[in-house]
Amino acid sequence: MNDLKIVTGSANPDLAVAICNHLGCQLTPTLATTFSDGELRVEIGANVRGDDVFVVQPTCPPDVNRNLIQLCLMCDALKRASAGRITAVVPYYGYARQDRKVSPRAPISAKMVADFISTSGAGRVVTIDLHAGQIQGFFNCPVDNLFAAPVMLDPLRMDIEGDPVIVSPDAGGVERARSYAKRLGAPLAIVDKRRDKPNQAHAMHVIGDVKDKTAIIVDDMIDTAGTLCAAADVLLENGAVKIMACVTHPVLSGPAIDRINATDAMSEIFVTDTIPLGDKLERCPKIKVVSVGSLLGKAISNIHTGSSVSVLFT
Repeated sequence: MNDLKIVTGSANPDLAVAICNHLGCQLTPTLATTFSDGELRVEIGANVRGDDVFVVQPTCPPDVNRNLIQLCLMCDALKRASAGRITAVVPYYGYARQDRKVSPRAPISAKMVADFISTSGAGRVVTIDLHAGQIQGFFNCPVDNLFAAPVMLDPLRMDIEGDPVIVSPDAGGVERARSYAKRLGAPLAIVDKRRDKPNQAHAMHVIGDVKDKTAIIVDDMIDTAGTLCAAADVLLENGAVKIMACVTHPVLSGPAIDRINATDAMSEIFVTDTIPLGDKLERCPKIKVVSVGSLLGKAISNIHTGSSVSVLFT
């Protein structure tokens, strides 16, 4: 069997180290710098000929475009270095919300990004909680869309007080919320949300019973936190005694931190380390980070050994 190699760029090296710690291996040396004119430079620092190489690089903020191009350059470098197989491990898939045409003469950006990654040399993609599961069809290679729920549930259970109810902040997230409700044996509620323009949401009312219960809002990402805070406010108005959130990708752009700190409705927010938070974690004590390093490590191990990845979905 060819050697297993883990390569990472500058997007989230801490997560790559956590994956290596789970696998009991070392990161393959990689040079990822910038020329004085702003062009990116990538160089793989070890022989990878015939090896099974996994490139860990979420296309996440604060510089989505830089991280995407760096991912493509690393895949191309590995392809030209005759790597046996190249798997792009993209825990957070940028541009995922642009998965269809919403106006005339608009691109389908999620498809274009998929083409970039495939063309650069990736023969397989591993990601977590895609914004829309249909994005898997944009690739002409296998895609493993893992669920963060298995690593989120244990710390979540420890902080639940009283009777829980799982809440989807909009109609589009019902399937994700239902999976949490099934695992916790809890009922499901939905917040009816009307969005007037991008990054601006207005929550209207709650479908379901949340009175005198611990409401757990489940979503795939927090961007500006407008949806999350509006949902928390309407749940409080409908009688929820405690409101928590369980969100996979902490984008936290713009006024997100200030909005979360300003609301008294939410007590805590569980997120994963698919996106590095930097000083945002210190600025918002409500946020608790759960690592997906072990989840991705198991997926990488199973892919490398030819074992089933589907066991991670149960």
